[in-house]
Parts: sequence; structure tokens; C-alpha cells
Amino acid sequence: MGTPPETLFKQECDRRGLGWPEFEELFRSTATEVIGKGVNNPTCSERTYRRWRGGQVGADQLSHDTRRVLKAMFGLDAVALFAPPERTDSPAPAFYLNEEIEMTAREAQDDASAAAASVSDTSLDQLTDDVAALALQYASIAPGEAFRRGRELREEVFGLRDRTRIPAQQQRLLELLGQTMALLAASAFDLGAFDAARRMVRSADVYGEAARFEPLRAFADGILAYIAYFQGMPTEAVSKARRAQSYGGLGDVAMRRLLAIEARSHGYLGDVESARRALRMSAEVDTGARDDLHDGVGGEFGFTPERLAMSSSSTALLIHDGDQAAQSATRALELIAQKPQADRSAHVLGGAASDLAMARLLANDVEGAADALTPLWSIPGDQRVTGVLVRTGQIREYLTQPAFRGATLPRELRDRVEDFTSTATTHQISGRSSLLQLEA
Repeated sequence: MGTPPETLFKQECDRRGLGWPEFEELFRSTATEVIGKGVNNPTCSERTYRRWRGGQVGADQLSHDTRRVLKAMFGLDAVALFAPPERTDSPAPAFYLNEEIEMTAREAQDDASAAAASVSDTSLDQLTDDVAALALQYASIAPGEAFRRGRELREEVFGLRDRTRIPAQQQRLLELLGQTMALLAASAFDLGAFDAARRMVRSADVYGEAARFEPLRAFADGILAYIAYFQGMPTEAVSKARRAQSYGGLGDVAMRRLLAIEARSHGYLGDVESARRALRMSAEVDTGARDDLHDGVGGEFGFTPERLAMSSSSTALLIHDGDQAAQSATRALELIAQKPQADRSAHVLGGAASDLAMARLLANDVEGAADALTPLWSIPGDQRVTGVLVRTGQIREYLTQPAFRGATLPRELRDRVEDFTSTATTHQISGRSSLLQLEA
């Protein structure tokens, strides 16, 4: 008696002559007809097809849509399809045994080929360069453009995962997927899409965990801290920033970034002592340590001196230290002015200018505040990111106080800030009412 097939699914595929190409075509066309979700239709890779044939997948592991497609194809429930077929006592015909022998030989050959499958190292090198280029250019391009490029890169990297079994290549692909998802999360955050950003950055963290790439996990927790901060949850922001600092293998840049985030979160909580301590520590980090993400890739994964100065000015405002805020914001503007125009971050420029203006308003210097905001007006609508819009929103709110009513310059400045905010491209995605409004 011949050995029965491992699953009824395998038996049915053999009976109908559904090798991988035929099965894939039928599965895709059936999904289009039955599910009708376009790019969100379930798909089946060759590797998955072979696992189904070999009984390596249970019906409970399939999505609801996948089960519907298989039901339409075979007229059988997935539970029956992935169970062993009923045995019969009748001897198998010789031609059936020959088919089984040939099929087994082909499957063994295919599996051996798949086990040795790899992708070109040149392709991986190019993708690595492309992800790094996006990270480096991130600060000087619109977040919408960064998101579009990041999504394309994710699709390219994801498409290679099933084409290699080489552990070193799988490791690189996991790291690249994690970096790409982190950049997508950053751009979603800058566009004001907080819920989507949170989901994306958690995906980045999962990839970092799978790749044992701790700097990526720390970066992801930093973004989660930012999101919590801007959604008015500073206690959670402190917790995320501190957890991120506990990961191993972090360089000075990573620690500087996380301490700066922690400082702002303490500031929002009104914990002046902790905010000042974290600020001081962020400025004093100097062990010489580096890591492969914050230093090796850099760009959006880094934390430039001007970005640190801008973050410090925001923290100083939160703890009502106007002099320190003005000093740090001025330092950030001086540093960014030293860079070529094409490399200047609209986020840092707008954030520092807004912080300097707020510091001057706190000193009752309305003319000085108007002068500080001059760089702001040149920022294109599609580069007015979340952090800048929150700061300008605070200025607008501050200028509504009774002390400024009836005065011409405060009214003109308030109207101009309102126009700046309302014409921002990101304003169309997320209303500013969901963002944090801090007291001046």
C-alpha cells in the first residue's frame, strides 16, 4: 500500500494538477472574485504553498479571508483540507505510485533549492544605501514625500524576505524593515497621524526585537515617548524614554536624544528638578560610544547639536525659564544657519524660531517675538510638521490674552500665525485640537 499524502490539501492539488504556478494563479483569481479587497486580498507565496502541502500549517493559523478563498476553490472547509485524508485499504495503482515518487523527488529538489536560496548582496547593499539616503534627507524634505519613499522601500525590502534562506541576509532584511518602518512612523507623526504612527513604530520595534537590534528598539521607544508627550501623556512619555535608555549597545547620540525627550516630559509634568537634571545629562553625554543606527546610519536616526538645542529651548519654556529658552533657541538658529540651505531642517528652524518668539513674549517683547518668527514664514506648507504647528499654536493662544487686546502688532502677529497654521498641509490630516496645548 502506498503512503498517503500528508494532507487532503496535497491530495486535492495533486488530483487537480495544481502545481505551484497553477495554484497561485487560481488562488489569486479566486481571491479577486470572492474577497474583492484589491491589494488587501490574501496571497499565497510558493513557500506557504509547500508548507500547506506538507501539513506544516493548521487551519486555525489562516486568516478568515484565506479560509474563504480555499473553500471557494475546493468546496471544503480549511479544517478538512489541512487534516490527513482518509486512508483506504485498496492498493494504489502503479501509475499513482510512480506519480508519488516523481512528486516526492521534485519536492525534495525544490526544497533543497529553496534552502540554499539567496538574493544578491548587491541588491541588499543598494537597499541599505536607499534607506540610509532617506534617513539622511528626511529633515530637508516634506514628510509626505518621506512617507511615499518609505512605503516604496518597505515594499522592496519585504518582497525579498521570501527569496532568501541565508541567515545573514534575513538579519539584514529585518533591520532594514525596522528602519523603514521607523522612518514611516516618524513621517506619520510629523503629518499629525498619531494612531498610525504608533502602530508603525511598534512594527519597527517588533523587527528590532526579531533582529536583536537594540538601537532600533531604543529609537522606537523614543518615538512612542514623543507621541505620548504630544498627546498629553507625559508620565507615559517619561516611562518610554527611560525604558529606551535601558537597551544595550547605545551610543552617545542615542542617549543624548532619549535624555532630551525625558527632559521635556519632566518639564510638562512640572518636575523642574528632574527636567534640569535630564537636560544637563543630555548636554554632558560624552563617552565616545557609537552604535550602528544613530551613528552608522544617522540622519533622522541621529540627533544633531541644533536639534538638541531646540529641544532644550522647549524644555526651558516648560519650566518657565525664559532666559535659558532664548539662549538655547538662539544657539539652535546659529547652528542651522551654518548648514547649506538644502540641508537645513524645517522642523528645527521652525521650532527654534517659535521657541525664541515665545521666550521674548514671556519677557513682554512683542516686537522681538515678531522678529524671531521671520524665518517661520518661508517654511513651505508641506514642511510644517507637528512640532512646529504645536509651538505656533501656543503662540497664537498666548496672544489672545487680555493684555494684548486692542494692540495692533499682537493682533497682526496672531492673525499671521493662524494663517500659517491653517494653510499647513498636515492640518488637513489631523486637526490641531488633538494636539497638546501647553501653558506659556
